[in-house]
Amino acid sequence: MSIQLDDAVEQAAQWLRDADALLITAGAGMGIDSGLPDFRGNHGFWRVYPALGLQGRLFHEIASPGAFHEVPRLAWGFYGHRLNMYRQIEPHAGFGLLKAWGDALPHGAFVFTSNVDGHFAKVGFAPERITECHGSIHTFQCLNRCEPELWPADGWQPVIDEVRCHLMSPLPTCPRCGAIARPNILMFNDWDWVPDRMLQKRALLDAWLGKVDRLVVIELGAGLAIPTIRQFSERHGPRVVRINPEDFRIDSTVGVSVRSTALAALQMIDVRLGKLS
Repeated sequence: MSIQLDDAVEQAAQWLRDADALLITAGAGMGIDSGLPDFRGNHGFWRVYPALGLQGRLFHEIASPGAFHEVPRLAWGFYGHRLNMYRQIEPHAGFGLLKAWGDALPHGAFVFTSNVDGHFAKVGFAPERITECHGSIHTFQCLNRCEPELWPADGWQPVIDEVRCHLMSPLPTCPRCGAIARPNILMFNDWDWVPDRMLQKRALLDAWLGKVDRLVVIELGAGLAIPTIRQFSERHGPRVVRINPEDFRIDSTVGVSVRSTALAALQMIDVRLGKLS
């Protein structure tokens, strides 16, 4: 809906005040305000991982099961660094605002996200209320998929040579067959991803959606390159609030757009909610 920023914020606040449930849909842009890097484009990716740039390795090449088979210490240098980063960085204040809004609604909130960082759980969203459609870096699976079971990454502490993007500590291994472990993340050209955990959470989300009447969707930082989150949001209109500094447009029959970063927009909506109380 092409309306002014103040009007879009006002509409979002009105919808939230009248809602009985909040669906939060989030893409990579949600984490930028927390200090997470932006991987958009090869140059952005290589700026964060210069060792991979020197080798000319593209994002889709290292973010693939093939990399774990061919160059496992390089692959785990990349994913181990990300695991350490996601563990250390604190989610920005907007996560807390979303949780507070959801807690105040009769049916609460549910999260549907393509992010693998685990930050919604870190701020206190119940695990059963978070569907990570591309998996989680905090969960492992066997590279050879010897079993469909998954296990937590909690006990593994990677030591990374960041200059070389190289894992220095022992490789994580499958507790059943001893093969190399990999993150339970849907990668490029990935036919061995175990979706069990995601499917269980998705079933819970679908059941929850069947119980709500006045749903508001707040979409944050979901881009056009992989439109999974945007399409999911739009299927649950017509009260979608699309928050994005660049790819902000949305059809007027689906919702309104707030052209802004995630944190700034959530803070503006929160101020307006306070005035409506």
